[in-house]
Amino acid sequence: MITYYYPKRAQWSGLIRRPAIGQKQLTATVTEILEDVRQNGDEALIRYAKKFEGASLDNLAVKDREVSEACGQVSPQLKEAIQTACDNIATFHKAQQCPEAVVETTPGVRCWRKSVPIEKVGLYIPGGRAPLFSTILMLGIPARLAGCGKVVLCTPPDKTGGIHPAILYAARLTGIKDIFKAGGAQAIAAMAYGTTTVPAVYKIFGPGNQYVTRAKELVQTQGVAIDLPAGPSEVLVIADKTCRTDFVAADLLSQAEHGPDSQVILLSDSKEVAAQCLAAVEKQLAGLPRQETTLQALSNSKTIVLDSLEECVELSNLYAPEHLIIASENADRYADGITNAGSVFLGNYSCESAGDYASGTNHTLPTGGYARCYSGVSLESFVKKITFQELTRTGLANMGKAIRVMAGAEALAAHENAVTIRLKTTNDRLKTTNDDSN
Repeated sequence: MITYYYPKRAQWSGLIRRPAIGQKQLTATVTEILEDVRQNGDEALIRYAKKFEGASLDNLAVKDREVSEACGQVSPQLKEAIQTACDNIATFHKAQQCPEAVVETTPGVRCWRKSVPIEKVGLYIPGGRAPLFSTILMLGIPARLAGCGKVVLCTPPDKTGGIHPAILYAARLTGIKDIFKAGGAQAIAAMAYGTTTVPAVYKIFGPGNQYVTRAKELVQTQGVAIDLPAGPSEVLVIADKTCRTDFVAADLLSQAEHGPDSQVILLSDSKEVAAQCLAAVEKQLAGLPRQETTLQALSNSKTIVLDSLEECVELSNLYAPEHLIIASENADRYADGITNAGSVFLGNYSCESAGDYASGTNHTLPTGGYARCYSGVSLESFVKKITFQELTRTGLANMGKAIRVMAGAEALAAHENAVTIRLKTTNDRLKTTNDDSN
């Protein structure tokens, strides 16, 4: 990690840049993959599985037998842990099922919203460097709670053509039956366009590397919705003199081990604390198995010492991290100042790993600075909100003048007439009724 001491504000924007592949080449490569899958379907997916995973596939769909065998390979201890996570995730997301109020905006005018589940959703689950079965819980549980009719899951196979048992166990636990062996940008293409084997969906969820993220962004321009831009993982830790430096080091390493393109940032108002955290990183790294990957990520990472914790919060908001940890006994004091972050962890014992697995919050979060404008995945991500309105004759009469004046001002005569003809009909009926009574 490169260390910067008290950089001037003019330097901040340069310090928060993420590592990235050349964008033109990235887009060209992903576009080629998307078009290949669109035209060649299953044949392209099988070819890419051989090229990228080294797997020789004769069938993309995971059979029920494979799922049953995989479930038998998951240890009771892991099953218990997964169940604990499921319970907490379900509890947190169930609380987001809020009824919509019916609002009378004007006498005789009622408006409301209705949550309708997205009928077909696709889940992308990374499985290369680490089998992220926890992501199935984060996506499959809210999809089930929302009532999505069809849930498609794509995940890359290993060299033998198999899927990690925990991934298949988590899929069965969350009720997902349509599981396919496809990874990377080609999996996004399959769910976006559909193939003979893989059904097309209306919205795609799930994290991934820069190829997956770019594929999601490109298919979004073609009418397929996505959850959010979720690329390489990242964490920013703000640490003061009341932090536990060994805890901070562990949190930095836990994100760095995700992949070589991950990034971790340490901010502090103390040179001594920063130095102690980095020493702890070096010490703990020696005992970790994924050292090569972690070292690559750390080479893209930074330690920045500023004048105050308030400045650290300000720089964090500019960076807009996926995960933000405030490692301080006084973390609550700074919480209200956080405006840009995917998920925030307050205090020395709130490790980011808790959010990744079992606290209940969703770990599918915006990366790359998108936390400035995106929220993480929630129950609402799996529904669409349809608005309804109902006007009585009285309601239209009460607001008719405003509508007609505004439509006239925009030179939309047909809009104006849609109101006028109704009010005229109402007035004619009233006149006829009055004439008959006389």
